[in-house]
This record gives sequence, C-alpha cells and structure tokens, in this order.
Amino acid sequence: MGVGRSKRSDALRNEQKLLSAAAEVFLASGVDAPIREIAAQAGVGTGTIYRNFPTRADLVVAVYRHQVEACAEAGPRLSADLDSPFEALRQWVDLFVDFLVTKHGLAHAMQSDSSGFEALHAYFLERLVPVCADLLAAAIKAKEIGSDIEAFELMRGVGNLCIGREGDPAYDPRRLVELLLRGLRNH
Repeated sequence: MGVGRSKRSDALRNEQKLLSAAAEVFLASGVDAPIREIAAQAGVGTGTIYRNFPTRADLVVAVYRHQVEACAEAGPRLSADLDSPFEALRQWVDLFVDFLVTKHGLAHAMQSDSSGFEALHAYFLERLVPVCADLLAAAIKAKEIGSDIEAFELMRGVGNLCIGREGDPAYDPRRLVELLLRGLRNH
C-alpha cells in the first residue's frame, strides 16, 4: 500500500472487528488482558494484532478512539430511532459507561506519554460533549427532564460514579448511574 493511500474496505472492516473484540475483552478483563484472548475473540491470529498495533498502548489508544467514535455516532442514531428523548439519553449513557469502564486502564497504559493522553482527552471532550448536549436538549425540549444540568456535568458525574468499580466487584456503577438519571426525570 502506498503512502497516503487509505486502507481497503475489507481491511477497515477487519480492523473495526478487531477493535470491537478488544473493547469487549478490555471490558471483561481490563487493558492488561492477554493479546491471545483478544485475537481469539476477534477470530484472528496474534500476528494480525501486532501487525496493526505494534504495542499494547497502540491497541489501547485505537480502542479508545474507536469507542469514542461509536459513542459519538450512537447519539444521533438513538435520537432518530427512539420516541423518547430521555430513553435515547439513557441508552447513550449506558454506552458511555461501557466506554468509561473500558478506558479505565488507558492512563496506566499511556503513563509515559502524558501529552498523548491529554490529546486523547481533548478529542474525547470535543466528540462527546456535543452529542450529550444534543441528547439533553431534546429531553429538556420534550419536558422529560429539567433544564438544570449541562452535558459536561452529566458526563463528569457518570464518570465519577464509574471510578469506584476498580477493586470492588460488588460495586455496580450502572445502578448508581440509573439512580442519577432517574433524578433528572420530570415526574
């Protein structure tokens, strides 16, 4: 493949499949999960992973970006597919929780590259805050929630609830996030 040429569509599909498999494994086992486990989940050899992502940090960053994009693209789709703007917001927040749980080990995997981590965080905010804001605005307009919360506040609150999960298998951030969302509802 020449410099500057984009990947073939089948190569892109395979990469997306690999990134989705890695995200599932990271969600279940953390970012230190064995590469062979990711390869098995994706139905590829470990060499395929290393050819695409020479280091674990490369793979983790790619999964992070893949999930940011999936989360960003889900917002408009959920808004279009669901009758209730609040339900669209709730389902989007559920995807956001999956993303947060998966990315938990990112800082550790990138500890030697703080500028790279900062760039990813900026990318995360740039892509996801507007999506969350649109979902909130629709729910407010439909009078399903009050207007006293900003997108960044909601995302930060959800993120803070997800932090307590590590080291405590009894901790269920989804339950607490659901309670937070119920608190936003107009009754």
